[in-house]
Amino acid sequence: MTTQASAPPPSTKSQALRSYDVADFPTLTGLEEEWRFTPLKRLRGLADGTTVATATVGYDQVALPSGVTVETIGHDDPRIGSVLTPFDRISALAYGGAEQALLVSVTPEAVVAEPAVIRVTGTGAGGVAFGHTYLEVGRFAEVTVVLEHTGSATLADNVEVAVADGAKLTLVTVADWAADAVQAQHVKLRLGRDAKVVHVQVTLGGDLVRQFTSVEYAGRGGEAELYGLYFADAGQHLEHRQLVDHTVPDCRSYVGYRGALQGASAHTVWVGDVLIQAAATGTDTYEINRNLLLTDGARADSVPNLEIETGEVAGAGHASATGRFDDEQLFYLMARGIPADEARRLVVRGFFAEVINKIPVEELRDRLGAAIEARLVEAGA
Repeated sequence: MTTQASAPPPSTKSQALRSYDVADFPTLTGLEEEWRFTPLKRLRGLADGTTVATATVGYDQVALPSGVTVETIGHDDPRIGSVLTPFDRISALAYGGAEQALLVSVTPEAVVAEPAVIRVTGTGAGGVAFGHTYLEVGRFAEVTVVLEHTGSATLADNVEVAVADGAKLTLVTVADWAADAVQAQHVKLRLGRDAKVVHVQVTLGGDLVRQFTSVEYAGRGGEAELYGLYFADAGQHLEHRQLVDHTVPDCRSYVGYRGALQGASAHTVWVGDVLIQAAATGTDTYEINRNLLLTDGARADSVPNLEIETGEVAGAGHASATGRFDDEQLFYLMARGIPADEARRLVVRGFFAEVINKIPVEELRDRLGAAIEARLVEAGA
């Protein structure tokens, strides 16, 4: 009797297991590299992969300009799963658990002047909900889409984004949950030839929010810019991971995430993975994460990873920094008569300004700025 040797572990994250069936993924223990920072017990049963949906979330079309349509489709629609194949247990659980999907379509060649705003609202964290969104942007279209998450929920959801050749998408996702909410989300972006995506991910609310964003290029000339803003208060766990997989030549990516933390046990995690495969000559990529610790007792984990399989790149780099207030900045402001608390708030607003200004919706920029200001005032910063 002979036994077959087990398959060797994947050499890169692009080779990791992918499956629509949650049973293909081993039960999570917290010892896995992908999950070692995540407090699995706070996921309310999502981690065991056997949870069934006992609640729902609502989708409201806050603003829907001409050129954008929204409808509900069955999970058997052939578009579902065409962009995103789950490569973790919770994403597979959400894929199998969502019976319907929200389809957002942008007409080819439409230049949509006003943002399309869709709000996802939870009605209670006591039950588990699964969600699926499919966003398709037609050839040469230009559009801004905002997905806002509010209310209370325990939600596992997937978001598939297909951007056709020559199209331009600005996607803003906002997690402004109630304090008891839990979310585990996978956002998958696929870019066609000469397509461009600017994704701004804002995370403020929730007890535990874990968001994974992955990027795939389907043609030359694709550009992906991923920006993130997160603010963790006492007891919050906010986790952001990216996987940018360069597989075709002459594409570009930029990842820039900024976070602030205050209060006991505030914890943030940022893990950025960029892969440049052998065929992806001419790639230009850079990733950076910066964290600002406002009080003692907060913890920020930051892990940039860059793997290059070809020497023919236009540029590649990464950086990470975590620290406290810049004393020189504070001294400069206070020397001009600005009180210490106001000087600290000005420094934090300036720290986030680059990311907030990437949001092309003035009302949303103002609202997020006010929310950050409110947190600082409550903490006495």
